[in-house]
Formats: sequence, structure tokens, C-alpha cells
Amino acid sequence: MYINCTDKELFILEKIASAAEKLHVPCYLIGGFVRDKILGRNTKDMDIVCVGDGITLAHEVAALFNPTPEVAFFKNFGTAQIKIGNDSIQSSTFPPSGDRGFFEIEFVGARKESYDFASRKPAVETGTLEDDQNRRDFTINAMAISLNKNDFGELVDPFNGIADLELKNLQTPLAPGITFSDDPLRMMRAIRFATQLNFTIEEKTFAAIADIKERIKIVSGERIADELNKIVLSPKPSIGFDLLYKSGLLKIIFPQMVALAGAEYIDGMGHKDNFYHTLQVLDNIAPNTNDLWLRWAAILHDIAKPATKKFEEGHGWTFHGHEALGGRMVPKIFAQLKLPQNEKMKFVRKLVEMHLRPISLTKENITDSAVRRLLFDAGEDFDALMTLCAADITSKNKQKVQRFLNNFDMVRKRCAEVEESDHLRNWQPPITGEIIMQTFNLPPDRKVGIIKNAIRDAILDGEITNDYDAAFAFMISKAKELGIGN
Repeated sequence: MYINCTDKELFILEKIASAAEKLHVPCYLIGGFVRDKILGRNTKDMDIVCVGDGITLAHEVAALFNPTPEVAFFKNFGTAQIKIGNDSIQSSTFPPSGDRGFFEIEFVGARKESYDFASRKPAVETGTLEDDQNRRDFTINAMAISLNKNDFGELVDPFNGIADLELKNLQTPLAPGITFSDDPLRMMRAIRFATQLNFTIEEKTFAAIADIKERIKIVSGERIADELNKIVLSPKPSIGFDLLYKSGLLKIIFPQMVALAGAEYIDGMGHKDNFYHTLQVLDNIAPNTNDLWLRWAAILHDIAKPATKKFEEGHGWTFHGHEALGGRMVPKIFAQLKLPQNEKMKFVRKLVEMHLRPISLTKENITDSAVRRLLFDAGEDFDALMTLCAADITSKNKQKVQRFLNNFDMVRKRCAEVEESDHLRNWQPPITGEIIMQTFNLPPDRKVGIIKNAIRDAILDGEITNDYDAAFAFMISKAKELGIGN
């Protein structure tokens, strides 16, 4: 076997080979599984191409396992999928392991494709293995492993994808202009693979992306968002965003981010390039979280700086209010990028609006009141906010960064101390509106809100302790001020 498979993977491939031989159809393992196995990456997704009917082969393979997996098939596309769980391959060779994972296997008949210029949906006809490899996006995804009896396990690599893997090089099997024009999403995939694998896009291939970037407009926003999110979740997402920017794709799909690029100087005073600062913040946060939405907060934390930029004589560049305006921009950007308009969006908006709050505490004598309000306002998102703010400390001056990080650690410790004594994260007020209404026989009205807010502010300002008795006594006194209960 050319690739290094586990015993379970080899067991499955031999079953597929047996079914293909019974049907007299040539059969190959192709694409991402082959690539990732050679790279030593974990994968459980297998793509099988046969010179024949892929749906029939899928049913034949499924019948060889017990319990027999369900075959999901799509007649219009000639594709089928089965999931082989560990319960289907456990035997004397593979005793029960407690692993409930599965292998996802997709079957398709070899085909060739032709495209209409206005669409990325191809016209498909039956083809050979060569035709099928020609239609693949990149040479590293066109490699196949034979599952046929006479050459089982041999590599079929007409475009020398193995050399591109060794060189960490991304290029298309056919002319890149044709490959990308046929399916413009492949431009995003090229940048995504370069980011995930830390590969270089071959010069002519990247030039083709820049040349026909406008073709990305025929791709649905949902498909673009899917590729964009995979870039965001990469180990070093700045690679992908830099490539998107330099290719011109980013200006088409996310112009607000491109507006961050560049630095302006007046009287020798300039500001940092907020695009590359944003990429640095994103890279800083990546090792600390796989949370997609926290990473999006890093991307959007300074998104309103271009709209708020002003030069003040004798002071320099300012971006007053960019956090508030940035928060208001988040829902529109999420809608534009086909990202969810739910709690995930609200989380990102909250962090964008609050991202200056913890850092501002490093510049002043921290009062307990300021810390309480930060804890109260951040609530369950406090840790995420602090992770974002730490990542936002960037400078070419390493000593300056370390000084800010040390100050920031002091803020963290102070927050931990106040939280331990006051328990304000996920805080529920000790006196509710219902208690206020029942105590004074009030209907729901403005006075109830005034009393409730006064109790909250008194606790946050340290005037009273965060408990029922203190809050109840304060409620009585506040009601008297308002002429209630006399």
C-alpha cells in the first residue's frame, strides 16, 4: 500500500475492493484521504471513484458489513454515501474498543464535466479515471490509490501531486484560469488549503486568482462563508486573509476589512496599519481558542476605525467611539457574509463594544466600582473578553508589549479578587421587580425600574453588599425618596 493506512482503514478498503471486483468495475481511493495520509494528518473521510455506477457500488459495499449501514444516495448527481461505524468492523481482529467513531465514505462514478460561464454547476457525463482526475481542483487532490486486484495500493498520480506535497506547493491540474473560471469557489479553496497546510500557491496559479477574482460573484454567500470560516479556524489565519487581500478577493467579499488597510501620515504623525494589526490580533488569539465566534470578534474589533478616524492637532490620530460604531456594524456584516443572526452574532457584537473596557483599566487606578461594572456587563462572556483584550496588545516593541501584558495581568487579578468577594458574573439581582411591586403594591411602571436600577448601581458602586437584606433595606429608603410607601 503506497499510503500508510491503519488496520481498520485497510480492512474497509479491502471490502470496497472486493465489492468492486464482484461488479467488474475499476475502483480508486482519491482526493483528500490520500493527500492527508501522505501528510500524516488524521482523516476519516474517504472518497471512492469507480469507472461505473457509484450508487450500485455503495450498496454492494454496505452489504458486506454487519450491521449494514444505510446508503444515502442522490440519483441526479450519481453519488452515494455510507457511514461505517466501529460496530460494523469489530471482530476477532478488531475487538470492541469503546470508540464510537465512524468512517464516512462517498462513492461516485468517474465523470468529466463542462461548465456554463454563468454557473458553477457543471454538465456531467460518464468518463474515465483520467477525466475524473482532470476535473479535480489541485494536483494534491487528484492523486488516487488503486483498489483493483492487479495493482492494489499503487499510486496513480498523473500531475505529480506527490512532488507538490513535498514542495508544499498548490497548483491546478489544468490551466488555472480554466480551473478557477469553471468553479470560482476553487479560488477560496486554494487560499484555504494554503492557510490550513501552510503551503505556497504557485505563482501562475495565484496570478490567475487575481485575474479572474470577479468570478467569485457567481458563488453563493453561504459557500463563501463556509470557506472563510475554515480560514478563520486555521492555526494561523492571517496567512489566508493576507492572500485574500493581495488577490483582490477580500475587497469583493468583505470590503469593510480592506478599508482597514494602510497608514496615513500628517505632520510626520501616523497610525498603525489596522488591517495587519487585526491579523496580528487574530493570530494572537488563535492558540488560545478554537471558538469561531471569538475569532470573529478579533476580526471585527476595530472594524469601525476607518469611519471614526480623525487627526487632532498636537495629539495625532484618534478613533473615538469606534467600539460603539463597530458594534452597530456587526449585524450588517454578519448578514452580508451570510453568518448567523442569532446569539453568536450578539456575542461578537458585545465583545466588539466592550473590547476597550478592560484595557482602559490598566491606565488608571482601578476602583472596585469599575471592576464590578466590568464583571456585571461582561457576565458569562468575561473570560472571552479578557482573551480578546490580551490578544489586542500588539507592538513591534517587545518591551512595550510585555509592560502592557504585565499591567493587564494586574487587572485580571483584581477582577478575580472582586469576583470572589462579590460574585457579580452571571449576577441576578437580590431584589426583583416582582418583589418591588408586591412590597409597595405597585403596577409595572417607571418607578419600579428606577428602584431596581438604583439597587443595582448601589451594589456595583459598593454602597451596599450584594445580598437580600442590604438590598431590601436600600429599596425601602429609595422608595421613600420617591414618595412610595409613606
